[in-house]
Amino acid sequence: MGETRERIAELVREYHAEQAPGPFRPGITPVQVSGAVLSEDDRLALVSAALEMRIAAGVSSRRFERDFSRYIGARKAHLANSGSSANLLALSALTSPQLEDRRLRPGDEVVTVAAGFPTTVSPILHNGLVPVFVDVELGTYNTTPERIEAAIGPRTRAIMIAHSLGNPFQVEEIARLAEERDLFFIEDNCDAVGSTYRGRRTGTFGDLSTVSFYPAHHIAMGEGGCVLTDNLVLARIVESLRDWGRDCWCEPGEDNRCMKRFDHQMGTLPHGYDHKYIFSHVGYNLKATDIQAALGLSQLTRIDEFCEARRRNWRRLREGLEGLPGLLLPEATPDSDPSWFGFLITVDPDASYSRAALVDFLESRRIGTRRFFAGNLTRHPAYADRPHRIAEPLVNSDLITDQTFWIGVYPGLTEEMLDYVIESVREFTLKNS
Repeated sequence: MGETRERIAELVREYHAEQAPGPFRPGITPVQVSGAVLSEDDRLALVSAALEMRIAAGVSSRRFERDFSRYIGARKAHLANSGSSANLLALSALTSPQLEDRRLRPGDEVVTVAAGFPTTVSPILHNGLVPVFVDVELGTYNTTPERIEAAIGPRTRAIMIAHSLGNPFQVEEIARLAEERDLFFIEDNCDAVGSTYRGRRTGTFGDLSTVSFYPAHHIAMGEGGCVLTDNLVLARIVESLRDWGRDCWCEPGEDNRCMKRFDHQMGTLPHGYDHKYIFSHVGYNLKATDIQAALGLSQLTRIDEFCEARRRNWRRLREGLEGLPGLLLPEATPDSDPSWFGFLITVDPDASYSRAALVDFLESRRIGTRRFFAGNLTRHPAYADRPHRIAEPLVNSDLITDQTFWIGVYPGLTEEMLDYVIESVREFTLKNS
């Protein structure tokens, strides 16, 4: 058996070597905005997990949760099948009856930003809660503690915000505000793994935080996400909601971790009803698989390398595009060290060229671009007729919707690619100014 596995491994190594990309050809080779950077070890990890037929959550999933929670600096991590599911679990946990009087109830408000990605906001609506939208600042593309404080009303019970494209918002101040006003606080850290604010990793300030392992993100599992917390009560609720809503906390393959499997009395069930089939939440099945976790464990060994590459690539773009007419370039939040997800560019409304013309030019050169996700979410048909409150005029969110896009900084981009991007943007802006 060992010899067979070694032969398979050698073939995988040979196959991986054959997949090496050719030389960069400007205007022909796509310069992508994002993507997974996968090594020979990643490919071997996936094949090894497949050979062992680890097709459900198991040993690798538990090990990843342990190792990733240590990396972030949280007590507990629960792996999920996507970052979107992680957000749903985190917000839904705050509605648990086990939180008694602190639980969020239908009609309660959650402060969030208008300019972002839908999966930060959709869980609020899925739970019958009301999103309260605040605006963001240009340059950092984050909101501020002052904007959030002004948005808090009599029914406001929580804050849920994402760090914009890896750039931390003023998370320490917002966590302090949440504590002072007795609000729950969820950090959507999906774009910001490895970022720090005042020397502390993002994802450690909130009652709960979330991460995505989609290929565009800092490490990849194909699909995958995670909920992290220091609060053991919330951790247990998240686990229950993720695992069908069951009350049992046995790991896969375990039968009696609580040592009283047939001695519980819950609800109106008969005494001794099998604890493995007692349900304390209306939950889901949002678990990931060991095959995904095996890839995640392999990727996790390179996370510092990936984060440094993102910072280096962002700096190269920032220096190369400095001073070009008509462009507002991004700025890191003071006291932060972002592990950037992308490089945001806003075209000045008074520029002599349009955002659309610049984007068309870049795309014609095979340089990928993306909008700043949904722009102003309140302008999308999905949210038009759903309960929400707009706390202030969304002036900057509207400007972002019209004038902002981003380009890539992910580790798969070479210096040659980045220089091509810089040359292309410079050519267009100088020619059209």
